Amino acid sequence: MKTELEKMLAGEMYDPTDPELTALHRKARQATAEFNQEMVEDRSPVLKNLFGKTGELFHIRPPFYCDYGSNIYVGENFFANYDCVILDVCNVIIGDNCMMAPKVSIYTATHPLEAAARNSGREFGKPVTIGDNVWLGGNAVIGPGITIGNNVVVAAGAVVVKDVPDNVVVGGNPARILKEIDNG
Repeated sequence: MKTELEKMLAGEMYDPTDPELTALHRKARQATAEFNQEMVEDRSPVLKNLFGKTGELFHIRPPFYCDYGSNIYVGENFFANYDCVILDVCNVIIGDNCMMAPKVSIYTATHPLEAAARNSGREFGKPVTIGDNVWLGGNAVIGPGITIGNNVVVAAGAVVVKDVPDNVVVGGNPARILKEIDNG
């Protein structure tokens, strides 16, 4: 029988109050609280130890919030500005040379549509994958299960609810392709 953690990572319905998940969530809250303290000189090691993987060049400006941290994998040359939120009940995989403006939110967590299932307290997630050379503008929201291709710009305020192909600018709510980018 699968553990609640295994169910969560597989995108199946799981119980978020499971003791193992509660302990992992508490660990992430403690790490992000330490990271978010103004008096901490070198904050990067706190998140490097929490995340599943980071590149060598890695910078996040506090405050930063996540569910578990261990399900976040970022490539080389990663930057996230103030107030980034990554709800990582499933994997969040971010490629190389990705930058995020303030208040970017990435959500893998989701809930059943049916009221009885939703009211049970159980939930599930869908992984998010972001390619290389991606810029996420301020207040952009990336929804559960989304894949964003390489060389993409997501405009400020965009709400991405469908996959995004390579070499485009998307914007709006819901986000749509605004133009193609020539990366020749």
